[in-house]
Amino acid sequence: MGVSETYVRGRRLAREQPFAVVVGLVALWVVWFLLDGLATGSIEVNDVASYAWDGLLRGLIVGLAGIGLSMTYSILNFANFSHGDYLTSGAFSGWAVTYLLAGLGEANVGSLLLVGAGGSVFGGALGIGITTSPIAVVAGMVVAGVATVALALVVDRFVYRPIRDEGGITLLITSVGVAFALRYLIVFVFGTDVRGTTAAGSVPQMSVNVVDGAVRVNAHDLTLVVVAVGLMAGVHLLLQRTKLGKAMRAMSDNEDLARITGIPTEQVVRYTWIIGGGLTGVAGYMFVLWKGTLGFNDGWLLLLLIFAAVILGGIGSIYGAIGGGIIIGMTASMSVIWIPSEFGRAAAFLVMIVILLFKPQGIFSGRTTA
Repeated sequence: MGVSETYVRGRRLAREQPFAVVVGLVALWVVWFLLDGLATGSIEVNDVASYAWDGLLRGLIVGLAGIGLSMTYSILNFANFSHGDYLTSGAFSGWAVTYLLAGLGEANVGSLLLVGAGGSVFGGALGIGITTSPIAVVAGMVVAGVATVALALVVDRFVYRPIRDEGGITLLITSVGVAFALRYLIVFVFGTDVRGTTAAGSVPQMSVNVVDGAVRVNAHDLTLVVVAVGLMAGVHLLLQRTKLGKAMRAMSDNEDLARITGIPTEQVVRYTWIIGGGLTGVAGYMFVLWKGTLGFNDGWLLLLLIFAAVILGGIGSIYGAIGGGIIIGMTASMSVIWIPSEFGRAAAFLVMIVILLFKPQGIFSGRTTA
């Protein structure tokens, strides 16, 4: 192949697939930078591996929470800004049950149900962890999902359903009001203090060997991976193998046609809230289990990353939410190799903007449930 032919092909590729060219150039630059840093000793292999592992876990949380947001948009056609506070509500509900089961007989029941508000009870003192109190943790995770489902159904019944025909903007603004109402209700009940929830010393760790060091992986990390991957696989099977999944995809593609063909659209909406709410509540609980602290604005702070993941993956795409979440999580964590850690979120949004410049519809291009 001659130089001129190579040049022509390169120009054609740049014109037809600019996104692939940009991604390729960025990937080459990242690889070169890492190899140069590893060669000179300015970057350690185990640091890179640790950041990558942290990014993967963060991405799984964002992706899992993003599925519910993406489903809401796909089926109901509005961006639910109260989604982050659903996540927080599920987290507090689940951790109230975990505290109660782990500390029953050791502390006041009221203090346990308030998740140690005001420093009355500490999760570390109760020895809470997946290996030390597995029943309490599993029960809390289940309750987090169920409580968020109940919350989502109640809000939909009394707030969203009466104005559903008014359009997406009305629903969006209403969801902002719901978000503030939920957030300050949580503050009223549980307080504003950020509390530690797990006993760090009681969480077993293991070292995964890399070239020049080791990456620390604890039991909560592995629990997060198992739960997130399992739920994502379950959503995939539901969408592809069940009548409900087919009905959801049909309603996402064309609601009017779905209604004409006899699909019970109101039932599909109800199941959308059930599935999305359950996943969001579990994501909130697992987020707290992973990072070890719980605060009233956790979901609100995470919401921007969730929106970024959903937009990046392609609004309305379940698989896009998962893929976008992993990309956002990896970027936010890996970027600290080059920039200060406080700019990690900014780097994630920058990557989202750059990708959308070349692929405006998102990576999975299209508004589809599957």
